[in-house]
Amino acid sequence: MSYKITKDVIELLEEFETENLLLSYTNDISGFKKWISDKEFRHQNNDEEPYWEGKENGRSPESAISTLLLHLNKYAKTYSKSAIADSEFATQEDFIYLINLKAFGSMSKMELIKKNIQDKPVGMLIITRLLKNGWIEQYESESDKRNKIIQISDEGLKTLEQQMIKIRKATEIVVGNLTFNEKMELIRILNKLDRFHYPIFSRNIKSKDLIKTVFEEYSFKN
Repeated sequence: MSYKITKDVIELLEEFETENLLLSYTNDISGFKKWISDKEFRHQNNDEEPYWEGKENGRSPESAISTLLLHLNKYAKTYSKSAIADSEFATQEDFIYLINLKAFGSMSKMELIKKNIQDKPVGMLIITRLLKNGWIEQYESESDKRNKIIQISDEGLKTLEQQMIKIRKATEIVVGNLTFNEKMELIRILNKLDRFHYPIFSRNIKSKDLIKTVFEEYSFKN
Protein backbone atom coordinates (compact mmCIF):
# COMPACT_ATOMS: atom_id res chain seq x y z
CA MET A 1 0.00 0.00 0.00
CA SER A 2 2.83 2.38 0.92
CA TYR A 3 4.54 1.74 -2.45
CA LYS A 4 1.32 2.48 -4.37
CA ILE A 5 0.78 5.77 -2.53
CA THR A 6 4.38 6.80 -3.25
CA LYS A 7 3.93 5.89 -6.93
CA ASP A 8 0.68 7.87 -7.14
CA VAL A 9 2.29 10.93 -5.55
CA ILE A 10 5.22 10.78 -7.97
CA GLU A 11 2.82 10.58 -10.92
CA LEU A 12 0.90 13.58 -9.55
CA LEU A 13 4.13 15.55 -9.21
CA GLU A 14 5.06 14.73 -12.81
CA GLU A 15 1.61 15.86 -13.99
CA PHE A 16 1.93 19.05 -11.95
CA GLU A 17 5.31 19.88 -13.48
CA THR A 18 3.97 19.27 -17.00
CA GLU A 19 0.89 21.46 -16.51
CA ASN A 20 2.75 24.20 -14.62
CA LEU A 21 5.32 25.11 -17.28
CA LEU A 22 4.05 28.71 -17.33
CA LEU A 23 4.17 28.83 -13.51
CA SER A 24 0.43 29.34 -13.03
CA TYR A 25 1.12 27.96 -9.54
CA THR A 26 4.13 28.55 -7.31
CA ASN A 27 6.71 25.83 -7.86
CA ASP A 28 6.64 24.57 -4.26
CA ILE A 29 4.48 22.51 -1.93
CA SER A 30 1.93 25.33 -1.57
CA GLY A 31 1.53 25.56 -5.34
CA PHE A 32 1.30 21.79 -5.59
CA LYS A 33 -1.48 21.63 -2.97
CA LYS A 34 -3.37 24.48 -4.67
CA TRP A 35 -3.09 22.65 -8.02
CA ILE A 36 -4.48 19.44 -6.48
CA SER A 37 -7.35 21.42 -4.93
CA ASP A 38 -8.20 23.10 -8.25
CA LYS A 39 -7.92 19.78 -10.07
CA GLU A 40 -10.39 18.14 -7.69
CA PHE A 41 -12.75 21.12 -7.94
CA ARG A 42 -12.74 20.94 -11.75
CA HIS A 43 -13.42 17.22 -11.59
CA GLN A 44 -16.37 17.65 -9.21
CA ASN A 45 -17.86 20.55 -11.18
CA ASN A 46 -17.13 19.28 -14.68
CA ASP A 47 -20.81 18.90 -15.57
CA GLU A 48 -21.96 22.20 -14.08
CA GLU A 49 -22.68 25.16 -16.33
CA PRO A 50 -20.16 28.00 -16.03
CA TYR A 51 -21.25 31.57 -15.43
CA TRP A 52 -21.13 34.09 -18.27
CA GLU A 53 -21.89 37.79 -18.23
CA GLY A 54 -25.60 38.43 -18.69
CA LYS A 55 -26.61 34.83 -18.02
CA GLU A 56 -29.01 35.89 -15.26
CA ASN A 57 -30.77 38.15 -17.77
CA GLY A 58 -31.28 35.39 -20.32
CA ARG A 59 -28.20 35.95 -22.45
CA SER A 60 -27.53 32.85 -24.55
CA PRO A 61 -24.29 30.82 -24.40
CA GLU A 62 -23.89 31.41 -28.15
CA SER A 63 -23.85 35.17 -27.58
CA ALA A 64 -21.30 34.83 -24.78
CA ILE A 65 -19.03 32.60 -26.88
CA SER A 66 -19.13 34.96 -29.86
CA THR A 67 -18.27 37.96 -27.68
CA LEU A 68 -15.45 36.15 -25.88
CA LEU A 69 -13.93 35.02 -29.20
CA LEU A 70 -14.02 38.61 -30.44
CA HIS A 71 -12.36 39.79 -27.23
CA LEU A 72 -9.64 37.15 -27.46
CA ASN A 73 -8.98 38.06 -31.10
CA LYS A 74 -8.44 41.69 -30.06
CA TYR A 75 -6.14 40.66 -27.20
CA ALA A 76 -4.09 38.46 -29.56
CA LYS A 77 -3.78 41.27 -32.11
CA THR A 78 -2.55 43.63 -29.39
CA TYR A 79 0.23 41.24 -28.39
CA SER A 80 1.10 40.53 -32.03
CA LYS A 81 1.38 44.26 -32.68
CA SER A 82 3.78 44.54 -29.76
CA ALA A 83 5.82 41.60 -31.11
CA ILE A 84 6.55 43.42 -34.39
CA ALA A 85 7.11 46.88 -32.91
CA ASP A 86 10.42 48.33 -34.14
CA SER A 87 10.72 45.56 -36.74
CA GLU A 88 10.60 45.55 -40.54
CA PHE A 89 7.10 44.05 -40.54
CA ALA A 90 4.32 46.47 -41.50
CA THR A 91 1.47 44.32 -40.14
CA GLN A 92 1.04 41.11 -38.16
CA GLU A 93 -0.27 39.43 -41.33
CA ASP A 94 3.20 39.83 -42.86
CA PHE A 95 4.86 37.51 -40.36
CA ILE A 96 1.84 35.18 -40.19
CA TYR A 97 2.08 34.63 -43.95
CA LEU A 98 5.81 33.91 -43.60
CA ILE A 99 5.23 31.53 -40.68
CA ASN A 100 2.69 29.57 -42.76
CA LEU A 101 5.08 29.33 -45.70
CA LYS A 102 7.86 28.17 -43.41
CA ALA A 103 5.63 25.61 -41.69
CA PHE A 104 3.71 24.23 -44.71
CA GLY A 105 6.08 24.87 -47.60
CA SER A 106 5.43 26.44 -50.99
CA MET A 107 1.85 26.91 -52.18
CA SER A 108 -0.24 28.96 -54.57
CA LYS A 109 -1.20 32.51 -53.71
CA MET A 110 -4.84 31.60 -53.19
CA GLU A 111 -3.94 28.63 -50.97
CA LEU A 112 -1.94 30.96 -48.73
CA ILE A 113 -4.69 33.58 -48.66
CA LYS A 114 -7.34 31.00 -47.73
CA LYS A 115 -5.09 29.49 -45.07
CA ASN A 116 -5.03 32.92 -43.44
CA ILE A 117 -8.82 33.34 -43.75
CA GLN A 118 -8.68 36.54 -45.79
CA ASP A 119 -10.34 37.99 -48.86
CA LYS A 120 -8.39 37.88 -52.12
CA PRO A 121 -7.80 41.68 -52.50
CA VAL A 122 -6.36 42.00 -48.98
CA GLY A 123 -4.29 38.83 -49.35
CA MET A 124 -2.84 39.94 -52.69
CA LEU A 125 -1.74 43.25 -51.16
CA ILE A 126 0.12 41.38 -48.42
CA ILE A 127 1.77 39.03 -50.94
CA THR A 128 2.79 42.01 -53.12
CA ARG A 129 4.39 43.65 -50.08
CA LEU A 130 6.26 40.45 -49.16
CA LEU A 131 7.54 40.12 -52.74
CA LYS A 132 8.66 43.76 -52.76
CA ASN A 133 10.63 43.22 -49.55
CA GLY A 134 12.26 40.09 -50.97
CA TRP A 135 10.82 37.89 -48.22
CA ILE A 136 9.10 35.48 -50.62
CA GLU A 137 9.81 34.18 -54.12
CA GLN A 138 7.39 33.12 -56.83
CA TYR A 139 7.61 30.78 -59.80
CA GLU A 140 5.25 29.20 -62.31
CA SER A 141 3.35 26.08 -61.37
CA GLU A 142 4.41 23.01 -63.35
CA SER A 143 0.79 21.86 -63.64
CA ASP A 144 -0.69 25.25 -64.56
CA LYS A 145 1.52 27.96 -66.05
CA ARG A 146 -1.09 30.61 -65.22
CA ASN A 147 -0.74 29.84 -61.54
CA LYS A 148 2.06 31.29 -59.41
CA ILE A 149 3.62 29.29 -56.60
CA ILE A 150 5.26 31.19 -53.75
CA GLN A 151 7.76 30.17 -51.11
CA ILE A 152 9.63 31.90 -48.32
CA SER A 153 13.06 33.21 -49.35
CA ASP A 154 16.33 33.07 -47.43
CA GLU A 155 15.90 36.76 -46.62
CA GLY A 156 12.38 36.06 -45.40
CA LEU A 157 13.62 33.28 -43.14
CA LYS A 158 16.30 35.56 -41.75
CA THR A 159 13.85 38.41 -41.08
CA LEU A 160 11.34 36.05 -39.49
CA GLU A 161 13.92 34.41 -37.24
CA GLN A 162 15.08 37.81 -35.96
CA GLN A 163 11.57 38.42 -34.61
CA MET A 164 10.65 34.89 -33.50
CA ILE A 165 11.67 35.33 -29.86
CA LYS A 166 9.12 38.14 -29.42
CA ILE A 167 6.53 36.28 -31.51
CA ARG A 168 6.87 33.15 -29.37
CA LYS A 169 6.54 35.24 -26.22
CA ALA A 170 3.37 36.82 -27.62
CA THR A 171 1.81 33.41 -28.29
CA GLU A 172 2.67 32.27 -24.76
CA ILE A 173 1.00 35.35 -23.29
CA VAL A 174 -2.15 34.81 -25.38
CA VAL A 175 -2.84 31.41 -23.75
CA GLY A 176 -2.40 33.08 -20.37
CA ASN A 177 -2.72 30.88 -17.29
CA LEU A 178 -4.31 27.84 -18.95
CA THR A 179 -2.99 24.49 -17.74
CA PHE A 180 -1.64 21.91 -20.19
CA ASN A 181 -4.88 19.92 -20.09
CA GLU A 182 -6.94 23.07 -20.64
CA LYS A 183 -4.81 23.97 -23.66
CA MET A 184 -5.34 20.52 -25.15
CA GLU A 185 -9.10 20.73 -24.58
CA LEU A 186 -9.22 24.24 -26.08
CA ILE A 187 -7.34 23.03 -29.17
CA ARG A 188 -9.87 20.21 -29.61
CA ILE A 189 -12.80 22.62 -29.33
CA LEU A 190 -11.29 25.27 -31.62
CA ASN A 191 -10.32 22.63 -34.20
CA LYS A 192 -13.93 21.44 -34.20
CA LEU A 193 -15.17 24.98 -34.82
CA ASP A 194 -12.55 25.58 -37.50
CA ARG A 195 -13.51 22.38 -39.34
CA PHE A 196 -17.12 23.60 -39.33
CA HIS A 197 -16.47 27.16 -40.52
CA TYR A 198 -13.61 26.75 -43.01
CA PRO A 199 -15.61 24.94 -45.74
CA ILE A 200 -18.28 27.64 -45.49
CA PHE A 201 -15.68 30.41 -45.73
CA SER A 202 -14.02 28.72 -48.71
CA ARG A 203 -17.25 28.92 -50.73
CA ASN A 204 -17.07 32.75 -50.80
CA ILE A 205 -20.83 33.11 -50.26
CA LYS A 206 -22.03 36.69 -50.68
CA SER A 207 -22.48 38.52 -47.37
CA LYS A 208 -26.16 39.19 -47.98
CA ASP A 209 -26.79 35.45 -48.47
CA LEU A 210 -24.36 33.98 -45.92
CA ILE A 211 -26.52 33.65 -42.79
CA LYS A 212 -29.59 32.51 -44.72
CA THR A 213 -27.57 29.88 -46.60
CA VAL A 214 -25.89 28.46 -43.50
CA PHE A 215 -29.17 28.29 -41.57
CA GLU A 216 -30.86 26.48 -44.46
CA GLU A 217 -28.03 23.96 -44.99
CA TYR A 218 -27.20 23.17 -41.36
CA SER A 219 -29.37 22.09 -38.47
CA PHE A 220 -29.84 25.42 -36.73
CA LYS A 221 -33.09 26.38 -35.05
CA ASN A 222 -34.77 29.53 -36.32
